[in-house]
Amino acid sequence: MAIRFVTGNEGKVGEAREYLEGIDAVEQVDYDYAELQSDSLEEIVTRGAREAFDALGSEEPVLVDDTGLFVDALGGFPGPYSAYVEDTVGIERLWRLASEEENRRARFRTVMAYADGERTETFEGTVAGTLVPPRGEGGFGYDPIFEYNGQTLAEMDTEEKNAISHRGRALAAFAEWYADQQ
Repeated sequence: MAIRFVTGNEGKVGEAREYLEGIDAVEQVDYDYAELQSDSLEEIVTRGAREAFDALGSEEPVLVDDTGLFVDALGGFPGPYSAYVEDTVGIERLWRLASEEENRRARFRTVMAYADGERTETFEGTVAGTLVPPRGEGGFGYDPIFEYNGQTLAEMDTEEKNAISHRGRALAAFAEWYADQQ
């Protein structure tokens, strides 16, 4: 039996395999569930995990995740709408909006939902930082404007970034819970 990680992103699957090594196998499943429009990451992934489990059939559990950038001075915006805002407005324009604020604290939040047909559980990982003018060549998405301990995520190499990863923190919480279930 394996956990089916519902994502098109092989990098996420690789990270999940690291956290679940020795506990269970992780299989990538590219299924496009209908993403609920909600201000709650928990609600989005819970519904997505249940839908994916039902649609994919079999007894193997599924894992679904969603991530958002939450800017304190903007009331948590863009939050669950982060991908849409990145695609339509862009990170530079979000930075310009945040740059006018005295408080530029922000946090990345990842919420994962596990569904096995009997239950659905959620797990969260967060990393707090500050928004800054874009810098760095690596990463993707909002990485160039998100600073953690003096470096943007785009200035970090993969190992540094993974050491503080919001997704990694969610995966660690899930792996600990899942190991206790075995």
